[in-house]
Amino acid sequence: MSRDRAGDYSQRVRSAQQILAESAVIAVVGASRDPSKAAHRVPAEMQRYGWRIIPVNPTADELFGEPVYRSLADIPHPVDLVDVFRPAEQAVQVVRDAVAIGAPAVWLQLGIVSPQARLIAEQAGLDYVENRCLIVERAAAGLTRLG
Repeated sequence: MSRDRAGDYSQRVRSAQQILAESAVIAVVGASRDPSKAAHRVPAEMQRYGWRIIPVNPTADELFGEPVYRSLADIPHPVDLVDVFRPAEQAVQVVRDAVAIGAPAVWLQLGIVSPQARLIAEQAGLDYVENRCLIVERAAAGLTRLG
């Protein structure tokens, strides 16, 4: 898919299920240590189905058996998708950070909607999903990254 800024964005954007099918490494901004929170359960389930989860949290050191990074900029390798478990007003900066690291896609979890974040993603040519849950979309499509 072309990442240029010319043309109709809607003709270039991948569906939520295409994004998941084509992503292997997911950075989770706002990943939680608390197993009762969706920000813990969702990435843990995605990991169980074969996705590599890179947690981003300023207060944890390790989650899901992976080192935790303080910010997207601290991740030393490419990510395919930035999954956001932060309030809508913080999502704008997260999307700017995703653009800065060259992430091809951003996903705001269920209940998170930000027209400004969407605009930033669209202007930068990123695929963008909001107000949807990774594990619901994974299950609906029957996706797995397990061999």
